[in-house]
Amino acid sequence: MASQTVTVTVNGEPRTADVEPRLLLVHLLRDVLGLTGTHIGCDTSNCGACTVLVDGVSAKSCTMFAVQADGCSITTIEGMAAGGTLHPLQQAFWDQHGLQCGFCTPGMIMQAAWLLEQNGDPTEAQIREGISGNLCRCTGYVNIVKAIQQAAGELRAADAAPATAGAAAS
Repeated sequence: MASQTVTVTVNGEPRTADVEPRLLLVHLLRDVLGLTGTHIGCDTSNCGACTVLVDGVSAKSCTMFAVQADGCSITTIEGMAAGGTLHPLQQAFWDQHGLQCGFCTPGMIMQAAWLLEQNGDPTEAQIREGISGNLCRCTGYVNIVKAIQQAAGELRAADAAPATAGAAAS
């Protein structure tokens, strides 16, 4: 099979690779680019461990070909922290013990990031529905939901802070 050149922006960094047309995005990320935070759990899109954001949209990278991502911007779990500071979702999963073995956590966090981008103040039911495509085999989801609620509150507060600070300075 002839290889194809794929150029993607991963976590803000342009990356180019020659890939076989049948290579899955998850394998481009893990095996070619060395970003092993994206996990392979089932290869059938059932578990969500491979969830990443493609152009800001949640995608299960085990069911997407790398060539389909050509020209796209991809965010993986490695791109969530900024300058050594955990993203509020990552910190909330830590604070609320929203993980046990941690295998599902990267995909769960990426799905939660997409969910909170769509709805910054979700109800518990909306959170549970929003993460329903991501399976955790260790927890009862209670602490995962608490973590997402914590992060939602922190993100809302951070979004409101500049407006409040600017209004106070006027």
